[in-house]
Amino acid sequence: MSKKKPGTPSSTIALNKKAKHEYHIEERFEAGLSLLGWEVKSLRAGKAQLVDAYVLLKNGEAWLLGSHIMPLNTASTHVVADPTRTRKLLLHAKEIAKIIGKVNQTGRTCIPLALYWKKNKVKCEIALVTGKKQFDKRATEKERDWNRQKQRILRDANA
Repeated sequence: MSKKKPGTPSSTIALNKKAKHEYHIEERFEAGLSLLGWEVKSLRAGKAQLVDAYVLLKNGEAWLLGSHIMPLNTASTHVVADPTRTRKLLLHAKEIAKIIGKVNQTGRTCIPLALYWKKNKVKCEIALVTGKKQFDKRATEKERDWNRQKQRILRDANA
């Protein structure tokens, strides 16, 4: 078995950083992604965004809406590239049924958290979430600041 070489890029393509700030993450799922050739080339170049993306559940299928994959000039010369097209998420039927059952409960939705490489496939990490209230966001930020301050105090005391 060969070890990962130093200097190789991370397997993460895109993160939805806003998700942890805006939502309480309850349950995570790993889904495959149905892509076109030019989209895979763009993802290899790291040209993807998940900022306002969400998952739509319709007719027993899951779809990724609002994700933006910027087309490369060299890769998509022969096709008309739509950067925000709806992409199908590949999940098992039991997982889709579980997600649909929980999304139908009040206050829950399903959003993508990350796009990443797993071997040579593109995977999308999706999560069932509930929205945070304003006071929850402030408490999270206060806790993060306190943890950062503790780390500084410990580092300065040990130095």
